[in-house]
Amino acid sequence: MRRRARGRGQQWWGGGVHWLLLLLSVELQCLGLQAMAWRPRRGCWQGGSPACQNLMNMTGWRTYRRPDDKSGGHGVGWSPIIPYSFKVPDGWDEVPVSIADLGGTEIDLRFANPKEGRLFVIVAPVRRFADDLDDATIEKIGSPEKVIGAFGPEVIGENVEGKVLSSATEEHSGRTYYQFELEPPHVFITATAAGNRLYLFSVTANGLQWKRHYKDLKQIAESFRVV
Repeated sequence: MRRRARGRGQQWWGGGVHWLLLLLSVELQCLGLQAMAWRPRRGCWQGGSPACQNLMNMTGWRTYRRPDDKSGGHGVGWSPIIPYSFKVPDGWDEVPVSIADLGGTEIDLRFANPKEGRLFVIVAPVRRFADDLDDATIEKIGSPEKVIGAFGPEVIGENVEGKVLSSATEEHSGRTYYQFELEPPHVFITATAAGNRLYLFSVTANGLQWKRHYKDLKQIAESFRVV
């Protein structure tokens, strides 16, 4: 009887260890996926690897990075546009840019989701606003108040006086970003500078979209980086 009891105990212990190791393995995999979800996923886009697509489906967000070889510029003597990146929820897609758009030829990119809102990126020559700034920073161009006062109309098409609800200054990888919320119209603007260009990243929506998707729209605006 004693031997049989020990045998059953050993069998139970072996089975318990097996299940414990299995549960530990699953937990570690979950923790690994959570950690991956918080890392920027450069190259995770439509047509990406199956693993990348699975991660995209799990988190519901994608990272867009401007291709290094994408055309664009402002004539002879201008350096290539330094790439930028941002994150959008699944369902946002690139839409054609028209020279008739507000911002004209300086709009480098447009994205939209018919149910949530739209965004665009303006990349403008710094020399339009300041001289001798071939290695520009947003601080050299001006204070947050000066920048939104001068360039806000480029985004919304009218004077921004009395429309700025909030402003903030953030630093990422040594680069400063000015962030603004305006109303009306409902819009987030992120501004920075690099090389000899000023970058204006605008995220906007109608009243109902703004109310329903405010958190996501704000997260999109705050994700903009010049890389």
